[in-house]
Amino acid sequence: MTENQRNLCELSHFVFRMLRYVVALCLLALAWAQDCQVANIQVMQNFDKTKYAGVWYAVAKKDPEGLFLIDNVVAKFTIEEDSKMTATAKGRVIILNNWEMCADMLATFEETADPAKFRMRYWGAAAYLQTGNDEHWVIDTDYVNYAIHYSCRMVDEDGTCLDSYSFIFSRYPEGLRAEDQHIVTQKKQEICLLGKYRRVPHTGFCVSS
Repeated sequence: MTENQRNLCELSHFVFRMLRYVVALCLLALAWAQDCQVANIQVMQNFDKTKYAGVWYAVAKKDPEGLFLIDNVVAKFTIEEDSKMTATAKGRVIILNNWEMCADMLATFEETADPAKFRMRYWGAAAYLQTGNDEHWVIDTDYVNYAIHYSCRMVDEDGTCLDSYSFIFSRYPEGLRAEDQHIVTQKKQEICLLGKYRRVPHTGFCVSS
């Protein structure tokens, strides 16, 4: 290899490293520029709660502090005769440090000006389970395969969320279809929770409960 060829090769390597550096900076800048203010989070447009009703299996979740249900989480949304939405949820919990059991939760929903944003009041069927009032926002759904739920329990002074949680639901306990994965990933990024979920397995723990 001649000296000119070596110089050209070194220059090519230098340019390649610089391009990688520039791309990394651009990606970092995009992350910094992402709007994570809760008030600006986009929810499902033209949401139809009737289509949303039915059984959903939680296949992934981003936990807040103290969320009770651990896994095997199955939620059933129902539209009552007065058109109000209610829900039941069942899942595995651990109480007294090591006692596993299947717990039942109940919820009622108050509608807001946005059809995809509800105020949710929930409580456990047993006195030792959690109770509270949270938001229930439907970020996206196709009604027949997947749904993405989001809730912020505490908003920081800058408008971002200090304590949020989120469920990725599927109509099937086996999980999301391959063709839905990229949509769900994009929505996770839009609500600033990409990389913060854990898988929710379904082992049949609550099937006979």
